[in-house]
Amino acid sequence: MTTSLADHLRALPDESLAALLQLRPDLVVPVPADVSALALRAQSRVSVARALDGLDQFTLQILDAARLTRGPEGATSTDQILAMATAGPQPPAPTAVRTAVDRLRARFLLYGPEHDLCVAGGIDEVSPYPAGLGRPAAELDPRAAALCADPAKLRRTLLSAPPSARAVLDRLAAGPPVGTVAPGALEAPATGAEDVLPPDLVNGGAPTGSPIRWLAEHRLLVRMSGGRNGTVELPREVGLVLRRDTGPLGPLRTSPPVVSGPPREVKSVDSAGAGQTMEVVRHTEAMLEALTAEPAPVLRSGGVGVRDLRRLARGLGLDEPATALLFEVAYAAGLTGEMELTGAATTRYGGDQQILPTGGYEVWRAVSLAQRWEQLARAWMSMPRQAGLIGQRDDRDRPISVLSAEAERAGAPAARRAVLAVLADLAPGTAPTTDEVLELLDWRAPRRARGREAAHREVLAEAATLGVTGLGALTSYGRLLLAELTEADERGDDPLGLRSDAESGDASTTVRALDGLLPAPVDHVLVQADLTVVVPGPPDPALAAELDVVAEHESAGGASVHRVTPASVRRALDAGYTADDLHALFRRRSRTPVPQGLTYLVDDVARKHGGLRVGSAGAYVRSDDEALLTEVQADRRLEPLAFRRLAPTVLVTPYQVNRMLTALRDAGYAPVPEDAGGAMVLARPKTRRAPARTAISRAVDPLATPKLPMPRLLGVVEQIRRGEAAARAARRAPAVVRGAPAAAGPAPVSGHGDALAVLQQAVRDKALVWVGYVDAHGATASRLVRPVSIGAGYLRAEDDRTEMLHTFALHRITAAVLEE
Repeated sequence: MTTSLADHLRALPDESLAALLQLRPDLVVPVPADVSALALRAQSRVSVARALDGLDQFTLQILDAARLTRGPEGATSTDQILAMATAGPQPPAPTAVRTAVDRLRARFLLYGPEHDLCVAGGIDEVSPYPAGLGRPAAELDPRAAALCADPAKLRRTLLSAPPSARAVLDRLAAGPPVGTVAPGALEAPATGAEDVLPPDLVNGGAPTGSPIRWLAEHRLLVRMSGGRNGTVELPREVGLVLRRDTGPLGPLRTSPPVVSGPPREVKSVDSAGAGQTMEVVRHTEAMLEALTAEPAPVLRSGGVGVRDLRRLARGLGLDEPATALLFEVAYAAGLTGEMELTGAATTRYGGDQQILPTGGYEVWRAVSLAQRWEQLARAWMSMPRQAGLIGQRDDRDRPISVLSAEAERAGAPAARRAVLAVLADLAPGTAPTTDEVLELLDWRAPRRARGREAAHREVLAEAATLGVTGLGALTSYGRLLLAELTEADERGDDPLGLRSDAESGDASTTVRALDGLLPAPVDHVLVQADLTVVVPGPPDPALAAELDVVAEHESAGGASVHRVTPASVRRALDAGYTADDLHALFRRRSRTPVPQGLTYLVDDVARKHGGLRVGSAGAYVRSDDEALLTEVQADRRLEPLAFRRLAPTVLVTPYQVNRMLTALRDAGYAPVPEDAGGAMVLARPKTRRAPARTAISRAVDPLATPKLPMPRLLGVVEQIRRGEAAARAARRAPAVVRGAPAAAGPAPVSGHGDALAVLQQAVRDKALVWVGYVDAHGATASRLVRPVSIGAGYLRAEDDRTEMLHTFALHRITAAVLEE
């Protein structure tokens, strides 16, 4: 005899109930009031859908077998399930079927003893067609039921179906078993001609026309709605006959598909991935420097425009999708952010906001190459955005731009974790094809994977671009990063995903593994006679900062190349270096003798540097070299500045200092600003930065449920048990205490004065008493307590079940009845 799910849950020991909550953590958010509420939630549509989403294809097929073998009372058995699962041409092993049944019973999607299994409520609502089969003919149409009741007649009817009608039957038999009928399909005369209509919204495009009419007339399809448009359904019995070659459940696969490609050498995979990580970091840094020089304005509709994306792509030498991915990842990593524009800046930049590197970019540039990549990779795995949508059209036929709201997808982090988990479960070095990865995803979690094939393909492409994979296989450091993020999710000690391993000061295992694959940072250069500076490896942060000032970047790669030019030397002098500082820098950093031409270049530029002094008096130019001032005043390129000579060593202009400095430098001079005391003002150009943003280092899925450890789950179970005891006790409360008419039993005392007398007597006798009261929300409630004291307008009483002391306002007490 079948019993309810609530009764089964009540009979479970605490450890088994905690195990159920561990497998289905959404059942404790919030904590159910009692076991009945837990059973109701476990059979709700939302909870059942989440439980089914985590099951593999074979387990879902076994669940369908349980649904198809239910008897009139709604129960089945393990033997019946086993008989249906092994009825096909390639039956699975009985142990695999029983293991799947145990998996379903552990989640209470099936419950009860093996000989009397019940299917949890809500499953039929979530998945109305088990195994892609329709409803029994008896539920659809009496005449179709009569046909299906005669197996011989049913087979003869199927054999007589014309080829076009048989094609429709085979299409519906594969599932789902329903299809939309086009206008006039059932009323059209059976001329034998086939009318192919637009794709069907339900079954994916089954051809309709005269074959549909023939099938409906012979009761092989049942029309479900009236009018010229409607829906037809294939009865379950007809679908089972059509599946005689594959079995009632279709092809059964107890294990995931096998990857056919040979494994690659792990060292080669890691080397290819590590090389790509260097490129990703280099391109990201170059992109952020380009944003520093020319910020990207934010569109009024949100996001960054196509023109700015193309500008960055041309500068990086990448295509637009790769540039968009780096832009999104840098933003998610907190390296870029919005900056509000005010006043004249709004007119100059053409918008209210612009995208600039944040202060976190300076910190990011100062850490090692492996740490920089890890910050980007963590941001990619966690960002709730789908970069592959950029460039496509939205539902209003507008292009989706970088950082726009249309690219947000809450399920993007879960899709990335699912794809990488498939690669991580394979042997190291295994490089499956894209189609093989999609097949593995479809077997592991078909309800989640189907319909997301395009997103999963994008994940594989992005993982290769970012260096998470190499040669098509997951790298060893990518495997470690995925394991760290998964462990953090299971541990649940960072619910907002704001904590990073870098904050502790210790390098993570991912960083240490990647550091071992990357070339060691170098602190020296090779200066050539043609004034090129070769860096034989990735420069350390200090060397990179110096090269940014004193040389121009020419090419990147395993050995990057820079060039010292007069403009770069002048930039270094403007930043505060002296000629002696530059000579010492090149002697200290270069492993080759410093060329004489470089020494001459530095001395020549330094000799001219500061020969002109610029100050603010509208503005003025001062120099001890009168001939130089004469040359400046006579220079036709500087005529717009309208210089006027105030003294043999002073020129003035009505324009501001910054404009005059720019004009003089463009004309090839090397002016230096000075303060009011005549001292040179040397400083690096001030870079504009957006406000700092916090990078999300772990995915925060709005639909995710925290996984609690077993001790906390046992505490939740204890709370549910207490609620169950309170509910059971409330059902035993006298009617007058519950606010209902009195039933058989002891005569209650309902007057307020009499209730106080009963409570005072209970205090003296230390007896249990039912107390009826009005709570803070105005609702009537009751509780069985043992009064401790009465005074100051309050009753203090102890609940024996919870061992907690409760306080009741006397004016809210409506009744009191002694417990028998």
